[in-house]
Amino acid sequence: MNKKKIFNDPVYGFVTIPTEFLFDLIEHRYFQRLRRIQQLGLTGFVYPGALHTRFHHALGAMHLMSLALRTLKDKGVKISAAEGEAAMAAILLHDVGHGPLSHALETAIFQDVPHEQLSLFLMERLNKEFHGKLDLAIEMFKGTYKRPFFHQLVSSQLDMDRLDYLNRDSFYTGVEEGRPGADRLIKMLRVHEERLVLEEKAVYSVENFLVSRRLMYWQVYLHKTVTSAEQMVIRVVQRARDLARRGVEVPANSCLGYFLGRAVSLDEFEKNEKILSHFVELDDYDIWSAIKAWAGHSDIVLSYLAKSILHRNLLKIVLAPEPFDEEFRLGIQELIAEKFHLPMEEAELLMISGRLSNSAYNAESQEPIEILTKKGDVVNVMDASDLPNIRALSQRVEKFYICYPKEIV
Repeated sequence: MNKKKIFNDPVYGFVTIPTEFLFDLIEHRYFQRLRRIQQLGLTGFVYPGALHTRFHHALGAMHLMSLALRTLKDKGVKISAAEGEAAMAAILLHDVGHGPLSHALETAIFQDVPHEQLSLFLMERLNKEFHGKLDLAIEMFKGTYKRPFFHQLVSSQLDMDRLDYLNRDSFYTGVEEGRPGADRLIKMLRVHEERLVLEEKAVYSVENFLVSRRLMYWQVYLHKTVTSAEQMVIRVVQRARDLARRGVEVPANSCLGYFLGRAVSLDEFEKNEKILSHFVELDDYDIWSAIKAWAGHSDIVLSYLAKSILHRNLLKIVLAPEPFDEEFRLGIQELIAEKFHLPMEEAELLMISGRLSNSAYNAESQEPIEILTKKGDVVNVMDASDLPNIRALSQRVEKFYICYPKEIV
């Protein structure tokens, strides 16, 4: 059977799966599950075209990795066939541990269980199935391989993951200004003393990439309506979870019901393989089918949130540069209690507040974006640019929000 397949990607055109092992990974049920997890969660409520999946993204990141490896080889970097395949496997599987609706439910279903750690658990399980073929990919993913530039290609402030999701998300949302100029950045990659750097002439391309990233965060990922929708989904799952753990019957299929009924920590994931087996059965469809069932539940909070999500009757969201004072919050809570005939402690569940923050570049990171100057020096990109933009983009911007039902206004 010919496993060197070509697929047609709407962002990059024809993309090749270069080895049989990578094809086998893509065919595996853990990876195929990513077809059922949307890349941008609830962002489709604002940008109707944003319905692409983690499956799309992982294949795109693998393609960019192949371009980066080819660029580095052309510049004289020695990369063996085994290293190249391992790097592509690592980026292909970097998101295999994502839960339903991408980031939206990481805190609602589990207790401090980051998707990166679940990706590692699944890679280790796949490694057993494939008799150790992922040993090198896991080292690169964890950052323990002796050549650190491979890990930087997988996970850093300028990795193939970020370049693909910015490219892909801007394409599917139609936010053209978010395109990061990935092709030119990849062409400017170099390796210096086994670390990933960029040629000096790439400084302005990096600046464009960081501006694109800042824009995509405020215009897409942290868009206020998207924030309201995602917080509603988190709150409805939390309410279902709390009711289930109090013994109230909450409709859910077996895999979702398993996690609603018990608190599962990272330690338990590691010790009990059955928990991971339940996790890989979870996808977006489980959440949506549960929300449809919860719309008819007798609990007012659960049914109101479920119906509102299904009908896109989203909570009103207000943004402010400072945290909302307690008197304002209490006033909203009282109005909710009066409108929905709820006790004050339950009325608070229909009021969601929090903080949005973003910086396009972390200059203090242990993995800064570095520029190789013509003199042979390696400097932080912030120090290499003669424009103030990068320094400004490294400043963290914070906004505070509060969400509540429109009916109380």
